[in-house]
Amino acid sequence: MLKGTSANVLALFAFACGSSIASISAHAQQTDSTNQAATTQLPEVVVQGDASAKKPAKKKSTKAAKIKSAPVAQATISPAPDFAIDQQPSDGSSVPLTTTDGYVSVESSVATKTDTPVKEIPQSISTVTRKQLEDRKPQSLSDAFGYVPGTRVNNSGFDPRFDNFYIRGFDASYSGIYRDGLRQISSSFGQFRTEPYGLESITILRGPSSTLYGASNAGGIVDMYDKRPTATPFHEIELIGGSYDRFQGNFDFSGPIAPGSDVLYRLTGLVREANTEAYGVPDDRIYIAPAVSFKLDPDTKVTILGEYMDAKTGGNMAWWNDLSDPLRPRRTDIWSGDPNFNTFSQTQERIGYEIDHRVNGILTVRQKARYSHLDSTGEYIDIIEETAPNVWDRANGVIESNVHVFNMDNQAEARFATGPLKHTVLAGVDMAYVSYTENYGYGDASTGVPPLVNYNYGQQFIPTPNITELTSQKQFMIGTYLQDQIKLGRWILTLGGRHDWVDTKTTNDTTDDGDPKTTERQHDEAWSGKAALSYLFDSGFAPYVAYGTSFLPNTGTDTDGNPFKAATAESKELGFKYFVPGANASISSAIFDITQKNGLVNEPFEEENGIITTVLVQRGVLRSRGFEIEGNTTLSNGLSLLASYSYIAMQIEDDAEGNYGNDLSSIPRHTFSIWGDYTLRTGMFRGLGMGLGVRYIGTSFGNDENTFKNNAHAFLDGALHYDLGELDPKFTGARLQVNANNVFDRREDVCSSGYCYLDQGRMVIGSLRYRW
Repeated sequence: MLKGTSANVLALFAFACGSSIASISAHAQQTDSTNQAATTQLPEVVVQGDASAKKPAKKKSTKAAKIKSAPVAQATISPAPDFAIDQQPSDGSSVPLTTTDGYVSVESSVATKTDTPVKEIPQSISTVTRKQLEDRKPQSLSDAFGYVPGTRVNNSGFDPRFDNFYIRGFDASYSGIYRDGLRQISSSFGQFRTEPYGLESITILRGPSSTLYGASNAGGIVDMYDKRPTATPFHEIELIGGSYDRFQGNFDFSGPIAPGSDVLYRLTGLVREANTEAYGVPDDRIYIAPAVSFKLDPDTKVTILGEYMDAKTGGNMAWWNDLSDPLRPRRTDIWSGDPNFNTFSQTQERIGYEIDHRVNGILTVRQKARYSHLDSTGEYIDIIEETAPNVWDRANGVIESNVHVFNMDNQAEARFATGPLKHTVLAGVDMAYVSYTENYGYGDASTGVPPLVNYNYGQQFIPTPNITELTSQKQFMIGTYLQDQIKLGRWILTLGGRHDWVDTKTTNDTTDDGDPKTTERQHDEAWSGKAALSYLFDSGFAPYVAYGTSFLPNTGTDTDGNPFKAATAESKELGFKYFVPGANASISSAIFDITQKNGLVNEPFEEENGIITTVLVQRGVLRSRGFEIEGNTTLSNGLSLLASYSYIAMQIEDDAEGNYGNDLSSIPRHTFSIWGDYTLRTGMFRGLGMGLGVRYIGTSFGNDENTFKNNAHAFLDGALHYDLGELDPKFTGARLQVNANNVFDRREDVCSSGYCYLDQGRMVIGSLRYRW
C-alpha cells in the first residue's frame, strides 16, 4: 500500500497563571543604561551570541520599504551591534545562548521572521529544542513530534518511507515542511526526507502562516533549523545499536578552519544499516551535511549549507485488508508486500546559502536561497483477492519521481520609533520554482505477476511492469509581503499582508492507449493577511487575539491527471503565553477555529488492476476547532519536563461524498502527553539520568463515513543515560544512553480513510557518544 471549546476554558487557565519573568536577553543587559532605557521595548535581533559578549549581537535585516517616520534625530535608534561570530557552547549548539534554555524556548524568528521573544509572539508555537532531541533520540521527523500538542503522527501506522504528520487536523506532509525558512516542496510521491541528527531544533508554528511564508498549510508549518558552524571547536562521534539489527555511526565536527580564523566549518553525517519490524523492509541511510560560515566584512555574514542523503526502505508497508464489509474494513495478519519486489530507494541533494548584511543601526537586509533535488524509485506489490484457500492474486506497480526545487527569500528589516510607537518592519519578496516528473507502471496476472501461495514470500520472480503513464508539472510562485510589529507601552499590534502569483503547467501522457499528450495551464493569485493584538502584563502573562488567512497553490494532480485547485483558509485564535517568575518554565495555551477550502488529504485509491494505493484527494470544506495547552521547564536541579493536551474537532463541512458534519478520519479529538527527564547532580550516582514519558491518543473514526472507530491507546517511552566522566575524569565527554519507545510493545490497528494499518511496536536503541 502506497502510500467548541469555549473561551471560558482559556480564561480558567489564564486565571491560574501568576506573575512575570524578567528579561532574558544578556545582550540587552550589557547595553549602556541610556540606550537600554530607550530601546527596552524593541525585541533584540541576534545573529549569534554569547553571554560573555561585551556588545549586543548584530541585527539582521534586508531592504526596507519607505516608511513615514519622525526624523532620525528624534527617532529611537538601537546602538549598532557587533557582527562578530561569538563563542558557542561546548555541546555544539549553533543558536544564540539567549534563545533556548534546555526544554524552554524563549526567543524565535520563525513566527515573525524577526528575532522576537516567544511571549510576544501572537500565535501558538512549540519548539523541539536540541536538548529534547538529545534526550529522546528520535529516529525520524515524526518521532520528534510525539510530545508536541496539536500534532498527529502515524495516522497510517508504521511507515518509514515518508515524514507524514497532521497539524490541528490538517495534513501538513506536503505543504507544511520548511527548512531554514524555505519550504520543502514535494510532488505526490517524491517527498524530501529529514534526518533528525542534522537538526539543531524544530519549531512548530500552528495556524495559517501564509502572510510571511506564502504557500503553506492551514493547520500550521514546521520549520527545521539545520546545524551550523560554531566558533568553539566541537567534535562528536556516536555509535548506535538497536532493535531489528540497527547499526549506526554518527559524526559531527565544527569550529574555525584554523585557530583565530573567522571562517567556520561544520560537517555532520551518519551511516546506518538496519532492518525494521516489517518483513524485508530495511531502513538504511547515508547522510552527510557540510556547512561553512564566514564574514565578507564586519557587517556581512555568509553561511552555506549542503546535504546529501541516500536512503533505502520498503515500498509497501501495508497488511491485506478484508473489505467484505464496506462499513467495517478489517486488517488481517497477511502482509501485502513481498521482499522480491519491495524496494524504495531515494537520493536527495541540496545546496543553499544565507546572507546577513547590516546596513546601519536601523536596517538589515537578508537573502536566503536553496536548490534541492530528489530522485526516487518505489516498487510495491499488493494482494487483490483470495482465489482459493491460501492462494491470493496479486498486482504490482512502480513509481519513479524526479523533483527539482529552487527557493529564494529576500528580506529587509527596519527597527525604529515614531514618537511613542516602536516599529519592527519587515518587507520581503520570495519565490519558488518546482519542476517534477512522475512515471507510473502497473502489472497484474496478465503481465506475469505470480500469486501468493501458502505464504511463499520472496520465493518467486516478480517482473517489473513497463512505464505507461507520465506526469510532469512545473510551478512558479512569487509573493510580496509586509509586516509591522508595533509597540505602544505594553501593547503589541502585529499587522501583515501578502500577495501571491502562481503559474502551473501540467502535462499528462499515457503511452499505451494511443491518446495524445495533454497540457494544461493554470494561473492563481490571492491576498492573505493577519492581524494580532497582544498585551504584556508585569506578571509575564501575555494574552493575545489573532486573525489570519492563507493561500496554498497545491502541486500535484488528481487521479484523472487534473491539477489541484488552490486551497484557502481563515483562522481565528485566542491564547496566552506565560513565563514563570524566577524559573526557567513556560506555559502557553490557545483556542482556535480554522476553516479551509480545497485542502488535500491522503486516501486509498483502487487502480484499474485492483491494487490499492494512497493518493491525494481534494476536499471541499474542512473545519478545525479546538483547544491546546502546553508547559515545559528545565530546572537547575536536573529536572526537565514537557506536558501538553489538545482537543481538536476536525469536521467535514462539505465534500462530494456527502459526509457533511462527520469527523475527518484518524484525527482524535483528545491527545495528551507528558515527558520528564531527571539527572542526578550530587551523590555517588551523580551523572545518572532517567527519562519517562506517556503519549495518549484518543478515539478517532476509521473512515470519513464515521461508521467505526479506532480505539484509544497510550504508549510508554523511557530513557536511561549516564555521563561516564562522573565515573572517571579520563572519560569526560562520554555518554552512555538507552532509549525505548512503546516499552510495552503495544500494537494497535490504525484505520484511516477506510483502510487499516498497524502502529509501530517496541523500538530500543543504545548509544555511546563521545565529545571533545
